[in-house]
Amino acid sequence: MFPFHLLRSFYPFENPIGFGAVDFVELALAALLLLLVIARPVLEPMASRLALRTGWCMLLLGLLPLALRLVLLVHYPVPTPYVADEFSYILLADTLRHFRLTNPPHALPQFFETYFVLQQPTYSSIYALGQGLALALGWLVFGHPWAGVALSVAALCALCYWMLRAWTTPGWALLGGLLAVIQFGPLNQWMNSYWGGAVCAAAGCLVFGSLPRLRERWRRRDAALLGAGIAIHLLTRPYECIFLCLAVILFFLPVLRDRYAIRNLIRTAAIVVLVVLPAIGLTLFHNQQVTGNWTTHPYALSRYEYGIPTSFTFQPKAVPHRDLTPQQQLDYLAQADLHGDRTDTVGTYLERLGRNVRFYRFFFLVPLYLALPFYFFRTRDYRFAWVLLVLLVFALGTNFYPYFFTHYIAAETCLFVLIGVTALERLSRFSVRGSPAGLHAARLLIFLCLAHFFFWYGLHLVRTQDFASAAIRYETWDAINYGDPDGRTAIANQLAQAPGTHLVFVRYGPQHRFKEWVFNAADIDSARVVWARDLGSDEDEKLRQYYPGRTVWLLEPDARPPRLSRYLSATSSGIQELRW
Repeated sequence: MFPFHLLRSFYPFENPIGFGAVDFVELALAALLLLLVIARPVLEPMASRLALRTGWCMLLLGLLPLALRLVLLVHYPVPTPYVADEFSYILLADTLRHFRLTNPPHALPQFFETYFVLQQPTYSSIYALGQGLALALGWLVFGHPWAGVALSVAALCALCYWMLRAWTTPGWALLGGLLAVIQFGPLNQWMNSYWGGAVCAAAGCLVFGSLPRLRERWRRRDAALLGAGIAIHLLTRPYECIFLCLAVILFFLPVLRDRYAIRNLIRTAAIVVLVVLPAIGLTLFHNQQVTGNWTTHPYALSRYEYGIPTSFTFQPKAVPHRDLTPQQQLDYLAQADLHGDRTDTVGTYLERLGRNVRFYRFFFLVPLYLALPFYFFRTRDYRFAWVLLVLLVFALGTNFYPYFFTHYIAAETCLFVLIGVTALERLSRFSVRGSPAGLHAARLLIFLCLAHFFFWYGLHLVRTQDFASAAIRYETWDAINYGDPDGRTAIANQLAQAPGTHLVFVRYGPQHRFKEWVFNAADIDSARVVWARDLGSDEDEKLRQYYPGRTVWLLEPDARPPRLSRYLSATSSGIQELRW
């Protein structure tokens, strides 16, 4: 029994060897570094030979994050949707897997109003198609939408290596692919949620990997891959696609002085447009199917109808679009942006930009920060200066939102990896009095990156309840699913154990904010469980009569834990409830 209790606690008086938190961390890091140093003479020659074989490297880097995450399923099962965006994307995937772009409106839509879902003129997610298509593919092929998430992360890691092959040597490209697995693989939010990020990041790899190849050879294949990357990004993040296209234009500015290059550029642009046109057509057709207008995006219609929830904008109140006529809405929007009253000033814009800087930690392991200054030695080359310019364009362009998430700039993911790899490569050339000090320093930073990942992955792999509660709370920027904080899984299990079909009325407390429980399948009437807003006994009776054969429940999510009760008919003494 002794080995199983060796790491029971981070407190020195609660384990047999008297180690505290710092002792355990130091011992683990020292052991990992020792193993890596010992293994280096064997691993480096093998890695050098492997790096030359593009296909095998891409296969390995694609399978590695999948295998590492599947191993963790014993402690961390398939992620459960948690935030409103995830439920909306799953609704989109459910719609697409039935080979529809939208769903007919429900007869009683007032019961199903929820964040990021349209009820009129059709019942639909408000989001663009890209992430939903990935989830739907995984759902159709493997029976669960999370399979689409995992496959998109695998594609990101494989394509990150492919992209780097156009910018650096095979060995450094393979290292960059491994860093992508470490940073965006099994412990990352993009792998453990349905919110998206990896699809856009993979699209960015196609774009930024095609550009140097085009300048070198002007091949049709690379032009088609560039168009495919732009098309995927357009289908996933239409607004940010503006900045992606601007980045492409800026990349080719230096070649405009060469007539031969201009002819090749025109031919390349024609191929790109031909590849992107189907994505544009699909986007327009999706708009028409969902909103009834070819040029009105579901996201924009949602803002017209609902404004934006106060919880998301941190503003005093939401925009009251639902109380306005269509013409009043247009007049209002002429004076206010889609996120609420136009109260932004230069000061608030810069303040928000400063707050958003912390999100860039998501893209870099901490040891790499020590190498980043060496990247600037490469900015004499226009291509590497252009990388920084692209980061600036995305940072400024996405800062107009009153909030910020990492998937807004996901297309730049491979550029962050490129910066880290280029900085390490330049550091490795640094010498002090003829001694290869920079090479040793670069190897040490790489070892620290690997040790960082192995340490935290190992903690999750051998997870025990006491040890996890003591250690994992100090983990930064990893986002693997932890338990059931909202009690959703427990409620779902209760409903799964009850036979038949169900109707669940959700009754929020007076202080309820933000956490939404009313989300439904694409075909609401055919779902085993239908979630509806509690609108009062008289109104609720309409929905009960609409679903006469369902068992009716009352859910009070603001109770601790959330309370599920039988919701019986209204009587003279009020609503009778039988606790489950």
